[in-house]
Amino acid sequence: MADSTELQARGTIHVGGEWRGAVSGATREILDPADASPFAVVAEGDEQDVDLAVAAAKRAFDGGQGEWPRTPVADRAALLRRVAGLLVRDREELGLLESRDAGKTVEEGRVDIDCVADAFRYFADLVAAEAPGRVVDAGSPDIHSVVVHEPVGVCALITPWNYPLLQASWKIAPALAAGNTFVVKPSEITPLTTIALIDLLAEAGLPAGVANIVTGPGHSVGARLSEHPDVDLVSFTGGLASGTKVAQAAAPTVKKVALELGGKNPNVVFADACATDEGFDTAVDQALNAAFIHSGQVCSAGSRLIVEESVRDRFVTELARRAQKIRLGRGAADGVECGPLVSEQQRDKVEAYVESALKEGAVLRSGGRRPEPSDERPASGWFYEPTVLDHCHREMRVVREEVFGPVLTVETFRTEDEAVALANDTEYGLAGAVWTADAGRARRVAGRLRHGTVWINDFHPYLPQAEWGGFGKSGVGRELGPAGLAEYRETKHVYQNLAPRPVRWFAG
Repeated sequence: MADSTELQARGTIHVGGEWRGAVSGATREILDPADASPFAVVAEGDEQDVDLAVAAAKRAFDGGQGEWPRTPVADRAALLRRVAGLLVRDREELGLLESRDAGKTVEEGRVDIDCVADAFRYFADLVAAEAPGRVVDAGSPDIHSVVVHEPVGVCALITPWNYPLLQASWKIAPALAAGNTFVVKPSEITPLTTIALIDLLAEAGLPAGVANIVTGPGHSVGARLSEHPDVDLVSFTGGLASGTKVAQAAAPTVKKVALELGGKNPNVVFADACATDEGFDTAVDQALNAAFIHSGQVCSAGSRLIVEESVRDRFVTELARRAQKIRLGRGAADGVECGPLVSEQQRDKVEAYVESALKEGAVLRSGGRRPEPSDERPASGWFYEPTVLDHCHREMRVVREEVFGPVLTVETFRTEDEAVALANDTEYGLAGAVWTADAGRARRVAGRLRHGTVWINDFHPYLPQAEWGGFGKSGVGRELGPAGLAEYRETKHVYQNLAPRPVRWFAG
């Protein structure tokens, strides 16, 4: 895997099978969130680099370099499985790189790499097991009618900074399985593992030009990819404001668009889930996991705790006590449970949300400040303590808007209807959870929640086989599962007349 010196020397823009620098010669330093020190330099591409990359992807799709769309499905699936094997081989190195790049713990980085390998295996198995087409009965032995799926074409894949390689894999694996070519734009602040994946794809035997990457900012690289007339599909994961711009840029060319945007996800806890000591401990533990894994920088984070009033005081007291004990520090340090925020800008944003919440009447139960510096969390790092805000209500910005940091708000309810109303009182609809010992209530509440994923007595697990997407302003389109593969395909009806005859529609 390339180190910083090699990255700078060869470049981090990959076009038509060749690594190079930006046309402009611009570069960007990648900073370690734990101490703000630069540890890598990447090319800072722009619209010129995008045009070159899209042209290479189009040539590869149209048959110039390897004819990937016409590669047999079995061969495409085999390549994806080889990529999964290479990810397993490089798990430790990639996990460490993901930790340093994004600020998460090494263990979180390792788990991410495992999930990336799972995604490649899943889409390999899915595409390999599919039927070649769906026969449509035309009512005549002389007519052969079949519905088939074909690749979309050139795909622009724009990924976020919080789960760099995982989110890239959710797009790259199905795009390749379906026979597409692509240009990927990773976040400009966490691009390193996506760069490494492009190397692994080449090592696995992917033809030149099929996989292209342009490192650079969203306002130039992302915007140009979204509007480019030779891009057939754009898939974006990120914030609502940027996703709206992507959709607007894509509209004039009427390209396919998939958007996975933000979330303001409710974690609803009924009192009966806490009736036993074990149940109480589990619900508290999972509330911490929901809110504070990866410092809350997760689109599906359970950032809104909605707890039944009768257990609220006990629950929040224990939650706050345990939140104060979470060990903050550099992701690679032993025993660290939570890393820094990804950037100084992100920490400033979190601080502003907490300040506004306190002014609006929230009660601070834990956190709410930068931690004291130590050897494992330097003062220059972008750390922020896990924060619990009690006595919150819907009019607060911190309850309505996506904070994307280690901040948990607490609301209470008395009845099932009130719990559902609070959980659904959001413009987002990505994910949510319900905790109860009553199986009937669990099904009722889950059925009424307007969120793309609902967990019952759990939080955060996902299955490659299940679709992932949201309602409302959480986006359009689906990732993972059969629907995730379908996003990267077009449907064609082939009608073959085996015995053509004159129509004789007109007298002549």
